[in-house]
Amino acid sequence: MSKSSNRESLVPKYKFPELYTDQIVSLQKNPLMKRLKNSRKSYDNDPHRPIYHYVNPENTLNDPNGLCFWKGFWHLFYQAYPPEDPRQHWGHAISKDLVHWEDLPYAIYPNPEEACFSGATLVEEDRVIAMYHGTKVGNMIAISNDDLLLNWDKINSQKPVIKINSDDGTVLPYRVFDPCIWKKGDFYYSLSGGTLPHIPTGRRKRSNFLFKSKDLIKWDYIHPFVEGDNFTKIGDDGACPYFWPIGEDRYILYFFSHMSGGQALLGDYDKQRDKFIVTSHHEFNFGAAHPGGVHAPSSSPYQNNKNVVIFNMNNSKDTRGWNQIMTLPREIGIEGKDKINRDILSIKPAGNIESLRSKHISIKNLEIIPNQEVLLENISGNSIEINMEVNVDKSPMFELRILRSENSEEFTKISFYKNRGFRDWEKYDGWEVNKRLNASDSIVSIDTSYSSSDPNVLSRPPESAPVYIKENENLFLRVFIDKSVVEVFVNERQCLATRIYPSKKDSLGVSVLSQGAKSEIISLDAYDMDSIYDV
Repeated sequence: MSKSSNRESLVPKYKFPELYTDQIVSLQKNPLMKRLKNSRKSYDNDPHRPIYHYVNPENTLNDPNGLCFWKGFWHLFYQAYPPEDPRQHWGHAISKDLVHWEDLPYAIYPNPEEACFSGATLVEEDRVIAMYHGTKVGNMIAISNDDLLLNWDKINSQKPVIKINSDDGTVLPYRVFDPCIWKKGDFYYSLSGGTLPHIPTGRRKRSNFLFKSKDLIKWDYIHPFVEGDNFTKIGDDGACPYFWPIGEDRYILYFFSHMSGGQALLGDYDKQRDKFIVTSHHEFNFGAAHPGGVHAPSSSPYQNNKNVVIFNMNNSKDTRGWNQIMTLPREIGIEGKDKINRDILSIKPAGNIESLRSKHISIKNLEIIPNQEVLLENISGNSIEINMEVNVDKSPMFELRILRSENSEEFTKISFYKNRGFRDWEKYDGWEVNKRLNASDSIVSIDTSYSSSDPNVLSRPPESAPVYIKENENLFLRVFIDKSVVEVFVNERQCLATRIYPSKKDSLGVSVLSQGAKSEIISLDAYDMDSIYDV
């Protein structure tokens, strides 16, 4: 796409009232709102378009941006591609419960930047600050203070606050890219996403560059921010950063690697040196970012010293211009540490997801004899939630099959391998291995190899993730199936997600299998899930 910068958007732009009651009246009459509603309605019969995951109303989307809470509403911004001017604008949706989303008009329009790339928001008492990357010019700041954040004004005379190039042509020691923003004392701080060279391989490695400002306009470069990252891969980068406190006194840095997807670093914030000292690492995508992987995060502080984070997800099939979607919002906290002092994150759906439940089917105390697939009668669907507690006992693998066609031509397999992950070894006397620690992770996997017989669906290797299961703890699965996306929460300590595109109309069934030895389903509750859209 060859579009020149410094060009006004072709998308209609409106000035809205400042107060909520007046804004609602204005939105009801707004032509762009009517257009967005009609566009969303036109997708009603698409068999793969989710009904309770957020998908933008027209054309496709990319990264979520600037998730924040302001005057009673959660605000989700995202990279939108309006059909008449498909340069990235910031799209906009609001929710009271992080589940039911309402579309709003585009929020931030390009110019002087070529396109509005990713960024974050900072909520202050009397305003919301959005800091984002304006392509071909640098990092931009826009401010809003009306009740629904409908009107945004760019500061610094519409120019970037951190330029992409130096004025004198010298090579910058940092990358100007996706920024986030926070405040400490009297100063604003910002991270810019990027990389640094990895000399031995000639490749790049993840980095984030720290800037400091008193007035939001003049920014001074400080240094690379992260210290002690021994976790990310060579080839990862630090795009879409979000840096927030979590737990009692810890900090977390969410980011996106264009190579390997959404991730986070957990650690301690040295506020004297302005350095983030990393102690652990968490992945939200377990393989390449494309196809069908978890993409970029957007995050905000949440209740009880936790964060809420939402990701966009890549497609595995071309679906009429709406290829990417959002995950369910996730509540992230710190559960504690395991036996070998590793940090354990807690992770579960955020918001009132239970409000979408309708038809309910329950199963109690069902013994699963070994090596025989058991079809769960009366449980089926492609927009459902399944909650189950399983005593896997001595079975080396317990398997849940969803979206299963009658003759198993298509199915998606969720497998749990108890104590089949890596073990840590304790060493004495420098060399001799003396003791094997009982701190093995289990493994949970989503295998989409047989999810679709459509040759246009791109295959993805199985998503396989470690999960710490305590001794004598049962397996708890919370599975969300929504047309072309599956999200699996495991014991509120891990989450996997991937895209799927069943092609057979009867790919709706659910079955279980216990390999090698029996297992017991202590309880299983299945719910049909309603749409989040009022169209």
